[in-house]
Amino acid sequence: MARRLKFYLFRRAVRLRRELAEAWHVLREQGPGQVQFWFIALVVGIAAGFAALGFRLAIGWLEAFFYQADDVTLMHTSASALPWYWVMIVPVLGGLAVGLILSWFTPDGRVRAVADVIEGAALYDGRVERRAGVGSALASLITLSTGGSSGREGPVVHMAAVIATWVSGRINASGVTGRDLLGCAVAAAVSASFNAPIAGALFALEVVLRHFAVHSFAPIAIASVAGTVINRLKFGGVSEFTLRQSGDVAFYVELPAFLILGLVSGVVAVVLIKSVFLAEDLGDKLQRVTRLPQVLRPALAGLMLGALAVFFPHIIGVGYETTSLALTGELLLREAIVLCALKIVAVSITMGGRMGGGMFSPALMVGALTGLAFGLIATAVFPDVSGSQTLYALAGMGAVAAAVLGAPISTTLIMFELTGDWQTGLAVMVSVSLSSALASRWVDMSYFLTQLERRGIRLAAGPQAWLMSTVRVASAMQKADAPGAPPEESCWELVESGVYIDGNATLEAAMPMFDQHRVDFIPVVTIGGEGQPPELWGTLHHVDALKAFNRVLAETAAEEHS
Repeated sequence: MARRLKFYLFRRAVRLRRELAEAWHVLREQGPGQVQFWFIALVVGIAAGFAALGFRLAIGWLEAFFYQADDVTLMHTSASALPWYWVMIVPVLGGLAVGLILSWFTPDGRVRAVADVIEGAALYDGRVERRAGVGSALASLITLSTGGSSGREGPVVHMAAVIATWVSGRINASGVTGRDLLGCAVAAAVSASFNAPIAGALFALEVVLRHFAVHSFAPIAIASVAGTVINRLKFGGVSEFTLRQSGDVAFYVELPAFLILGLVSGVVAVVLIKSVFLAEDLGDKLQRVTRLPQVLRPALAGLMLGALAVFFPHIIGVGYETTSLALTGELLLREAIVLCALKIVAVSITMGGRMGGGMFSPALMVGALTGLAFGLIATAVFPDVSGSQTLYALAGMGAVAAAVLGAPISTTLIMFELTGDWQTGLAVMVSVSLSSALASRWVDMSYFLTQLERRGIRLAAGPQAWLMSTVRVASAMQKADAPGAPPEESCWELVESGVYIDGNATLEAAMPMFDQHRVDFIPVVTIGGEGQPPELWGTLHHVDALKAFNRVLAETAAEEHS
């Protein structure tokens, strides 16, 4: 009897193994079904949530070690009690470590963050660089723990994207599936990092995927909730910031002030963005002129941050303590203005020095200080009709962050989830809408899209501008021996006159040539080595290029409206 039972269990185990192998084969070859994908989204959300939570806890542990902070939300209070030389040297050591890590993990010494995730979603089927992503996470962890003035949302978003990339590779995910997995991971990471499930899901849709397709909403929502649960297992349901007083808006009278605050916040957001890019350009120029080794650039930035932190420790780290002081109205007008300006300088040094980190938390601090300064002036000029100064701080925080991120919807919601105050929605929405509209006229929609534009990646202009870069000439051309192909003599005449294109090029390079040279087809050649003549590969016809472009446009529209 025992022998028969053992034989039966063995057969069941063999069958189960065979069925699992077949299911895995089907999953890799045909992609996951809807229920399977939701389960995968849940697993990815849990993994991204734990990664974000671990990143946050690691920052806290290291900050406590370097700055002797019992409470990491009181960083500048702890730093102000330390010897000045320690406050100065910690960012330098951190910058040196960052430089070494980036030199090992990245070819260009550049930290990967949200902009790279957006690029991966648009151009690489939801994939990002894994090795560079791991190095960027380590670099950002050290930056945020040793006085770098940036935020943690950029690193956690890219960490989550690395997890999604690994899963997409394991299941051989298509472009749509890979992008949806990327959105799931990002939503979970943002939710776990800020205890904001609604904003986490909308951030993934609005900022990373840049569409609100119905088919992607359910799995992204599942992953976002999973990330939030991971956060609340550790921190509970508390909000990041607490407002001591919640002033009521004197409707029809005070709303114009929030319109003006929105415009002011838009200007401040543009100044913040432009300052970061100016610092990057100056850093590049300084590195070329002085021949400064790439590995020492973050250490030089750390030295500048340390010197600034000796006098103004408020700039250290994420800046939640100063943001909380602004939201509770515990700063004077002069303090709010000075700290706002210094934070912009500190963020510019951090980013220009390639130390790592994100832009969301700095935008929150700059926005809260801007709003408080505006509120102090407004309530002093019109005391009878003005509400709470802290309400202006909250609205300014949302307005600057929305303009920097290019995410008015998710930023409006994250303001409510970070503070727990849902009664001031109209004031926040008014300020956010005006700041976003104004800032988008001076930058390419957001800080992230402007970053990509500076690298020659034109995502801000819409799919019609960047989709052509995803279609290779080789996929749309006719081979040289195809029926009805143009005579070789005609092709070589065009080649000799300089009208030809390499088969590895994309439609982005080919399409302007049709208009420039007034031709119906372009010879496609392979460029040999030095001294070797080109080889005719085929021809790219204008009509075929237009068909290929129309096909990818239709596929994009189908994905966005599915």
